[in-house]
Amino acid sequence: MNVVFISPHFPHTYWQFCNRLKQRGANVLGIADTPYEALSDELKSSLTDYCRVDTLEDYDQVYRSVARFASRYGRIDWLESNNEYWLEQDARLRTDFNICTGVKSDGVEDFKEKSAMKRFYAEGGIPTARQIHGREGREAALQFAALTGYPLIAKPDVGVGASDTHKIHSEEELRAFFDNNPHSAGYVIEEFITGNIYSYDAICDADSNPLFESASWFPPSIMEIVNKQLELSYVVQKDVPEQLRELGRRTLKAFHVKSRFVHFEFFCLSREHKGLGQQGDFVGLEVNMRPAGGYTPDMINYAHSTDVYSIWADAVCFNERRTPEGEQFYCAYSSRRDVHNYRHTHQEVLDRYASGMVMCERMPDVLSGAMGNQMYTVKLRTQEEVDEFIRFVTEKA
Repeated sequence: MNVVFISPHFPHTYWQFCNRLKQRGANVLGIADTPYEALSDELKSSLTDYCRVDTLEDYDQVYRSVARFASRYGRIDWLESNNEYWLEQDARLRTDFNICTGVKSDGVEDFKEKSAMKRFYAEGGIPTARQIHGREGREAALQFAALTGYPLIAKPDVGVGASDTHKIHSEEELRAFFDNNPHSAGYVIEEFITGNIYSYDAICDADSNPLFESASWFPPSIMEIVNKQLELSYVVQKDVPEQLRELGRRTLKAFHVKSRFVHFEFFCLSREHKGLGQQGDFVGLEVNMRPAGGYTPDMINYAHSTDVYSIWADAVCFNERRTPEGEQFYCAYSSRRDVHNYRHTHQEVLDRYASGMVMCERMPDVLSGAMGNQMYTVKLRTQEEVDEFIRFVTEKA
């Protein structure tokens, strides 16, 4: 099997996807904008061949690199980056080289546009927040607000995470959003949902059946964490709540997901919401056709005593799972920001949680806006231990 992996060097943990493919006998063919000498030794040893381009933004250079691989090794069986940013380019390359093992250009917009997602949720019978597109204009948005009430959430129709997201509290703010934002036509506006965010993280086979499932809990507003420079804490759960498992599987089928690692987000309602459900029910938020960001894949490994990089490679190479799980834990991430002073020192955190600490790193600047500057990740057995860990890390001086 010939597998082209786009940008295997970033995020820096992605060399493991390449490594597990090579362990299963695949030719792993990397394309990136970094000199070969600058790649990690782990990545170098995982690649069969490598092409450097000046920039991955230049489609012609990337296209020629794939063509070069095809001339050397034969037909390309798989092409992937597992990266939201390259989703459209991946699809275009699959289309141009007739690679039928992933999404092509005619289907990628269904995954990238939040407005397009609504149709698939509806087909799967999955409740979601009501929404209007910014291109319908200010007056239509005012009528929408009269129906749903305030606050509203305005976010780019195509975008990752909470960047450029606005919480609108009144008619005055809604009018100002349209009057002062030249890009308002590229936004969607949704009714505000009160609840925590859970993710359904899964790796599925070619028939949209999950080979692996996990759930993570996130705080209610990643947007506020980014905008207000708050600490991020989140937790990979021991188990997947049954309703979330059911909705996650229905989402896989509704979106016709095949042989992918996915990160689906849901609200867990903190109160009854008319038309959506009761307190504790799950509501669809958005789908991401790639692994969860940051170090979440590694946290999933620690929580479930497994290797999701291997499970993904199993799906690619064998269309089945050959990688086991072990004992189940909670894996909790908590971060600090350099702008704050904390009650407990860095060394006190390390000393207190030495036995369960699985990661402790400075976050790259490109990720620190959402993830914090200094992160601590621990493996724990109970929810009570998780709560105490988060309090100990984030308590201010």
